[in-house]
Order: sequence, then structure tokens, then C-alpha cells
Amino acid sequence: MSDRSPLRIDLHGGPDYQPLLSGIPETCGMRAGCVSLAPGAECGQHSTGEHEEALVFLEGEGAAQWAEAAATEVRAGQVLYIPPRTEHRLRGGQLGLRYVYIVAPARTP
Repeated sequence: MSDRSPLRIDLHGGPDYQPLLSGIPETCGMRAGCVSLAPGAECGQHSTGEHEEALVFLEGEGAAQWAEAAATEVRAGQVLYIPPRTEHRLRGGQLGLRYVYIVAPARTP
């Protein structure tokens, strides 16, 4: 049995970034946040390090790019998985892009 309780968090359309989960001690290591990118705005290139990440696209459209690969179009209603040690960045399209990221420590089976 866990010593943590379920937690409900309401998403709002407020600032460009809304923290959702901050990791230990709030969770067992998972972090999450809601990001809103204005049209043409970017979330700068960064790495997942020793974590895996899921991006859940809520509104708008844009592009995701990793390493030197060509950008991949993303839009509301899609989920993008990013494996550990992957450099990546996101850019808002003409409508902007709103998404939730979920990051957790990677564990190999």
C-alpha cells in the first residue's frame, strides 16, 4: 500500500507553464506540467536524460524535432513518446500548441 494519496489537479488556460507534479516527495519520481506555446514559440532543445517522457497534445498544432532528424508534425489528440537520452525541442504552429508533459525515471526490465 502506498503512503501517497491520489491527487486531482485542474488544468487551466492561464500562464505559459503550469506545474502539475513535481516529483519526490509528491510522487515516486514522476514530474508533469502543462505548457502553452504561442504561434512560432519554441520550447528550447533539451534532453530527457535518464528519464522517459510522454507529451499529450491538448490544443493546436506544431512540430517536434529530435537530434538532426526532420521535424515531425504534432497536433491535438496525439501522444508523443520520447525515450531516455533523447535531445528534442517543440515549436508552436500557426494556432500555437498546448500540451501536458509527463516525465518519469526510466527503468529497464
